[in-house]
Amino acid sequence: MATIQDVARLAGVSPTTAKRALREPDKLTPETLARVQQAITQLGYEPDQRAGSLRGGQSRTVGLVVASIVEPFFAQFARAAARTLQAAGYTLIISENEYSARLERQELSRLYGQRVAAILLRPGYGPESREYLHRLRERGLFLLEYDYRPPDSSFPSVVLDNAACMREAVAYLHGLGHTRIAALGTYDPQVHPEERSRTFPQAMRERGLSVPPAYQRVTLLTEDTAYTLTHELLGLPEPPTALIALTGTQAIGAFRAIRERGLRLPQDLSLLTFDNYPWTALVDPPVTVMEQPVVAMAETAAKAVLRALAGEEVHPAHQVLPGRLIVRSSCAPPPVLTLR
Repeated sequence: MATIQDVARLAGVSPTTAKRALREPDKLTPETLARVQQAITQLGYEPDQRAGSLRGGQSRTVGLVVASIVEPFFAQFARAAARTLQAAGYTLIISENEYSARLERQELSRLYGQRVAAILLRPGYGPESREYLHRLRERGLFLLEYDYRPPDSSFPSVVLDNAACMREAVAYLHGLGHTRIAALGTYDPQVHPEERSRTFPQAMRERGLSVPPAYQRVTLLTEDTAYTLTHELLGLPEPPTALIALTGTQAIGAFRAIRERGLRLPQDLSLLTFDNYPWTALVDPPVTVMEQPVVAMAETAAKAVLRALAGEEVHPAHQVLPGRLIVRSSCAPPPVLTLR
């Protein structure tokens, strides 16, 4: 990995001048500054801003990258992780990647610039940040992924047993008699590489069911896209009789669309969602949910960070936590007549 001395040699200046190009560029001539900047770009040099703080001891801040600030799952995760870390004398800095590895690359650089001692990362989709993550690890920064683990990841992780939860959700709806079931999102290796969406068609096949091509739509995990998708699915000649929302925020969009179409839960349609958000128990009828152990996930992840920062081995490196199906009133056997 390039050092400031490497930059200085390539630019033909002293290390002091190279450092000044980063800290006080206005004190250099335009020609000298241009040579140093060109060398920085050519070598891919990035200043280790953590070094100054670490001379006096380890940094007492930990970075947390969430996928969506408006998703209650991440707010609850952040609170639980912060409490665990604060009890050990650490402060949490929160950033957002919007499910995008491209945006994540920028946020990781910003967190590194804040001299964090470790990063809890909800990985974004795409390859743009992977090389940089390995570079951070080479620099001694501890990283732990949570909620989603890319297939090729070598970082420690804490995730829900998404495959088992999806199989249980499909089994429950099938047990009620549903055969036309749709998940609000189809697996895509770039746009939607989620374990829940990947497992859904497998879980259907295991029960002798199939997912019609008309039900297969690649979409983002947002309220608005779920709202639109639900309208599209329920407008089909043979619409699904049961929907599985992949997040609680998706369920809000689905619930809105169902109400707008004048359909009744569960008489006309069944709805099951991941995430036991408070609203799901307050609406009429209350919604059946697959509850994630959010607090346990956050505490497990934060404790792994603390062990790593204390010089201990993080074992097991990959932890998978079970979910819990909470049956309420939004699911019932399918109607005798098809939806119109």
